[in-house]
Amino acid sequence: MEYEVGEKVFLHVSAWKGILRFGKKGKLNPRYIGPYEILEKVGPLVYKLALPPELSQIYNVFHVSMLRKYVHDPNHVVNYTILDINKDLTYEEAPEAILERKIHKLRNKDVALIKVQWKGHGSNEATWEREEEVRAKYPDFLS
Repeated sequence: MEYEVGEKVFLHVSAWKGILRFGKKGKLNPRYIGPYEILEKVGPLVYKLALPPELSQIYNVFHVSMLRKYVHDPNHVVNYTILDINKDLTYEEAPEAILERKIHKLRNKDVALIKVQWKGHGSNEATWEREEEVRAKYPDFLS
């Protein structure tokens, strides 16, 4: 596999037993992180990557076997202009529309569920929520 300067790639991270890296443990440990941009082709099979500051302790030159091509997908890009970002770089999700309603029957009771489309997200990212919880958290929304 060959890559060009400026392409984006994922970096393979090995899962060593007993070592906790990248915030997750066990089966949930990511196999690949990134994507990162290729800065330079050092040799025929060796590439230099642009790593973020939190990975500055890692040497940024990798063999081609440690890389996997990143295919750009517009769904991966978050449009931050839509979000109302706080000063501490957090934002709060807010419901935009109810797409569906259904009643989930348990043994002793019925639970009302609604499929909520959230602001800044498409209908394919809608989630099922308990109606009473949405009503409690966003009282003006279901009025």
